[in-house]
Amino acid sequence: MFTGIIEEMGRMRRVYRQGQAMMLTVEASRVLEDVSVGDSIAVNGVCLTVVAFDRDSFTADVMPETYRQTNLGELRPGNPVNLERAMGAQKRFGGHIVQGHVDTSGRIVSRMPEENAVVFTLEPDDKAMLRYVLPRGSIAIDGISLTVIRADNETFAVSIIPHTLAETVLAFKEPGDRVNLEADILGKYVERLLAFQGPEQAGGGGRGRKSGLTEAFLAENGYL
Repeated sequence: MFTGIIEEMGRMRRVYRQGQAMMLTVEASRVLEDVSVGDSIAVNGVCLTVVAFDRDSFTADVMPETYRQTNLGELRPGNPVNLERAMGAQKRFGGHIVQGHVDTSGRIVSRMPEENAVVFTLEPDDKAMLRYVLPRGSIAIDGISLTVIRADNETFAVSIIPHTLAETVLAFKEPGDRVNLEADILGKYVERLLAFQGPEQAGGGGRGRKSGLTEAFLAENGYL
């Protein structure tokens, strides 16, 4: 699990492709301080497993499903990437729950300055994910934990402070560029629970009892 607080920008050293399978070698420093083979590192928000490393780089495999669902297939040697190690139990939880399991990629529609911030408007490739995106909610864009400022049935927008812009790959992103999108996992679990509500609950102790988790309950308590 990750938090969406980027630790450093790495740089692609080598990209090896074989069909829709890839092997990436990424130059880095901070995320290598305590690295071991088998560790998880999020690369542009995609959870990858370290298969080899040296003093200034690590290598990870990308399977075809990840290739199809993310923008990693567009990476070239020299490209910057966002990097974050899996969260340690002793660390502060600075962002939100980020799994590194990208829902879909998306396109930057616009990039507009607003006082000291920059507002990015984005359009997901799969519009179905927008049901999990709501104003003041969280979303991960290329692995960055960000707050949604507006959303509709086609697009959503986030506002980026100068520090985040300077320390992540968003500094290099322009309209038309693709990014990886991961919605907040909490909304997905709520949706799944609602799909299973009914007159009977699994398990002997709950048999015959109705679920108290309804859309009306969630709306009344500010979840919808």
